[in-house]
Amino acid sequence: MDENRWFLSIIQNDFRTGKIDLDSTMKLLEKLKMPFDFDHVRHIFKKTVDKRKENTITMEDFRAIYRAIVHRREFQELFSAYAPNRKVLVDTELIAFLKKEQHETEACETTALEIILKYEPIEEVRARRQMSFEGFIRYMSSEDCSIFKKSHRTIYQDMNHPLCDYFISSSHNTYLISDQLVGPSDLWGYISALLKGCRCLEIDCWDGSNNEPVVYHGHTLTSKIPFNSVIQVIDKYAFSASDYPVILSLENHCSPKQQEIMAEYLKNILGEKLLTSTIGDTVVTQLPSPEELKFKILVKNKKIGTIEEGMLRREADSRGETAEISDSDHTSDEEEEDDDAAPLYSNKECPKRKGEQRASGPPRKKAKMKKIQIALMLSDLVIYTKSAKFVSFEHSLDNQKCYENNSIGENRARKFVKNSAKEFVSHTTRFITRIYPKGTRTSSSNYNPQPFWNVGCQMVALNFQTPGVQMELQHGKFLDNGGCGYVLKPEFLRNQDSTFTPQDVGIYSNPMSLSIKLISGHQLPPSNLSKTNKADPLVQIEIYGVPQDQVRKKSSVVKSNALSPRWNESFSFSIQVPELALIRFCVEDEISLVSNEFLGQYTLPVLSLNKGYRHVPLLSKDGDNLEPASLFIHVWYY
Repeated sequence: MDENRWFLSIIQNDFRTGKIDLDSTMKLLEKLKMPFDFDHVRHIFKKTVDKRKENTITMEDFRAIYRAIVHRREFQELFSAYAPNRKVLVDTELIAFLKKEQHETEACETTALEIILKYEPIEEVRARRQMSFEGFIRYMSSEDCSIFKKSHRTIYQDMNHPLCDYFISSSHNTYLISDQLVGPSDLWGYISALLKGCRCLEIDCWDGSNNEPVVYHGHTLTSKIPFNSVIQVIDKYAFSASDYPVILSLENHCSPKQQEIMAEYLKNILGEKLLTSTIGDTVVTQLPSPEELKFKILVKNKKIGTIEEGMLRREADSRGETAEISDSDHTSDEEEEDDDAAPLYSNKECPKRKGEQRASGPPRKKAKMKKIQIALMLSDLVIYTKSAKFVSFEHSLDNQKCYENNSIGENRARKFVKNSAKEFVSHTTRFITRIYPKGTRTSSSNYNPQPFWNVGCQMVALNFQTPGVQMELQHGKFLDNGGCGYVLKPEFLRNQDSTFTPQDVGIYSNPMSLSIKLISGHQLPPSNLSKTNKADPLVQIEIYGVPQDQVRKKSSVVKSNALSPRWNESFSFSIQVPELALIRFCVEDEISLVSNEFLGQYTLPVLSLNKGYRHVPLLSKDGDNLEPASLFIHVWYY
């Protein structure tokens, strides 16, 4: 039989001495090119050798271990349904499977041949244009059978809309990798965020010694990093994950003199990447698109006057003329709200490091509004992302220019979502709006970003260094559109005449019936409490979206099985606004009736779901791939 000959041809040389140990078993599994979890293999190996009271296994023992890890019963059932009484799928049977089960309506002979050539490991079977069970296993475990649509893994959305028409992956306090009071500032914060596709980075800038601006969380004991080092790192990694524009959101506390030094670093280090003038017309009536701004870095900061005035002044300077600027034009209000992530302490109230006595005085509830002077050199670098104080929706509608951006603290924004959702949506169709965490989140915790996406906020800034459900939603949201960091907002969040609100979706409802059959799990991470490879896994399936769509459903618990738990349970969801909905699969180990341990999760947009039999790759709390840990499900929707 082809399969037996293939298997023996690969492993027999390793059994020249008759038996192999655990290390050789691992290497042999790698040679067979099937992913495995060390804990599970070690446990099965130990059970095998314990029976004989020795530390080696025979060829037949290895075959049994391989089958226990790889030959999944749920795959065998599917394979047998399309290859009755035979050991292979011929191309017509594979096409039938693809069309009926995987809903790949355009599958044809070419499709089947491509899959066979890509996944069939047995040369004789491949030559006959057939697929063995070994090939079928590899296909079903591949990215081609992932729950995430293949077409959404590349940029498929129209990237020619104005910037304000996109959700933009945004981070807060990007320089921090821990808490906001005494934690370290680190360049890795910027590298990590950029590698994850983040497109808006926050840089808190303060005067440093020797006229060198520094980046840190002001009036705290977080460590300081040189501003020029931050810009060098951004220059190196800005377009590693995406070609689309990076926005540097400056929290600028520097003196005019050090602002000029900042401007010099930005120009000298970033060079041609730095956007220093408008694209096309000097008079700006609409923001440019991500496509027009490819490979450009934009500075978001206060600005003296308008873009047009700045361009005219620079032209006058180039001719040796002097443009008049009033003293008042050099200053701007810097607002620090009571829920701002600005300093929690005055210099005198700053907490002491461990071992030192903390100065007395309560945390500052609200920093006073102050006037900051803006250096012309830095102001000139602000083109399409001018920071503007948010007064009210009415004020913005009457006075705000399209290139002026607002930043609103989470508490204030949450009240707007609750009480003024229609006005909030209208505002975000016109102006880029950034939401940032309240200052009391000293541990760098995060808020739920979904309510702010629901009203069209473009920059919902989160602490990327803090794992949890909030960052899982962020990662899932921006998996879409090739992970480029820009996701086109639904039409009802782009249309300035929209009457959409998350609380009352009305005519914007686009109902979707979703059915998920949770079939099984595969090589799940063992429980931290288990001395073997066991866990008592359960799965929570959650929908995040408009309030009407928020729901959580839970599977039963499978006792003492993390290797291959079976559920065979079905769940149904009715989703009113699928354009905004995310689905999260969370696997937990039941420790007690009231406590569970996180094992893994995966989050993605509902509209990125593939139909058919799919595997759900699991990620750790930090977003790392836990391969081969996965769920096996069937998806259907209409």
